[in-house]
Amino acid sequence: MTKKRILLKIGSNTLTKETNHISRGKIEDLGIQIAALNDEYEFIIVSSGAIAAAKQFVKLDNQDKDVFVKQALASIGQPHLMRIYNENFKDLGLNTSQCLLSYSDFEKDQTKKNIVNTINVLVKNNYIPIINENDTVATDEIRFGDNDKLAALTAVLLNVDILIIATNTNGIYTKNSIHDENPETIKLVNDLKSLEKEIGESKSSHGTGGMQSKIEAAGIAKAANIETWIVNGLNDNFILKALKNEIPFTKII
Repeated sequence: MTKKRILLKIGSNTLTKETNHISRGKIEDLGIQIAALNDEYEFIIVSSGAIAAAKQFVKLDNQDKDVFVKQALASIGQPHLMRIYNENFKDLGLNTSQCLLSYSDFEKDQTKKNIVNTINVLVKNNYIPIINENDTVATDEIRFGDNDKLAALTAVLLNVDILIIATNTNGIYTKNSIHDENPETIKLVNDLKSLEKEIGESKSSHGTGGMQSKIEAAGIAKAANIETWIVNGLNDNFILKALKNEIPFTKII
């Protein structure tokens, strides 16, 4: 049986569970779900969190808002982030690999072929590619979008079945209900233009993206006939529950 392919994008706010530290518990939660779904699905992960990981260990002598300081923090934090993934996934019998990409990689035909061939070999041999932007030399993710666009471009390149964007809300809420105690999730979307009218401009505390960057990512995926699911990654078992339709989330088709 051919497995379905899921690209999971997980941002800093979800990985830290809205704290100042990478949550080993959340990464273990991801691994438990991936292991449980191993017979039916193959996973590729696009993970932010390098800067958040670095801040647990160092404080650089400069202002954090300086993009070059953030690049330096990403360089320090990326090995720590991968170590946390490796340790937690290995205990569950899952193998991991690191892939650092830049947006310029998607502009060259040969480079795109190399990405596809390499990741397909990894997946075929039961390694889970963990992708991040190469923040040491590129600044797009730091400045513009918390890896949402990178995830969408990668999803299209690798011809995935579902792009799951983990965030800290139960999908996209209707504009009129955003400030309610029980905001209303928009569950199914066909028309992205109508969806744009429902979103605000807020950004997450650790990441640089907001709902706008997720809508733009969904647009890239939609053009390639890939479904995008925007799911609350703070919930335990959020992938399993979304697949069973047990939690509210936004599905863009």
